[in-house]
Amino acid sequence: MKNNNLIRFAQSLVLLPVMTISLSLSGIHNIRTPQNVLAQKVNIEADGSLALNQAVNPEADLRVKNLEARAKAIDAYFAKRDMPLEGVGMKMVQAAEDNDLDWRLLPAIAVRESTGGKNACDRVENNSFGWGSCKIGFKSNEEAIKTVAKNLGGNNPNTAHHYDNKTIKQILRAYNPPYIVPRYAEQVMSIMKAIGTEDMAIKTEIEIAVIKT
Repeated sequence: MKNNNLIRFAQSLVLLPVMTISLSLSGIHNIRTPQNVLAQKVNIEADGSLALNQAVNPEADLRVKNLEARAKAIDAYFAKRDMPLEGVGMKMVQAAEDNDLDWRLLPAIAVRESTGGKNACDRVENNSFGWGSCKIGFKSNEEAIKTVAKNLGGNNPNTAHHYDNKTIKQILRAYNPPYIVPRYAEQVMSIMKAIGTEDMAIKTEIEIAVIKT
């Protein structure tokens, strides 16, 4: 009997610390340590900032709307006159943007040179700009647009001395000199005005933004 009592006493000493440790561990999950609170706060703030950036980026949104408005103006000009180049407005606007050109320059040249594609060069393909005296063809209108824009923007080393750091009038006089076609520059610039004003899209979008606020 004495031996049995000793065994039970020894077992109670072993079980007691085990239960205490178990209880202590089970409570750890409910404790909010400073590190946990900080991590949760950082995650919340990061998620909130990301959501805010995704939802509100007025500058980028305005830029896209400006490009779209200018492209629509070009396509509307072509469409009203039943010109084949209708639909390439955005490609012209993007090419002008990439080469720091007035967005109306390419479509105006195309109108003056080929009536917007109606009288494109017949000896070569997809050349509505009279580029290379109608001796150079392109795989597509898009390739023609990119090539002409790159050259007029002064970004082709082979032709940069003609077009780099020039005003629109100077670019046009280099493109088709007055001794070949008198008043060519003035004619193209007149078409540009008919397509729209240089800052037309920017002013329109800003005014709309102000009204909405």
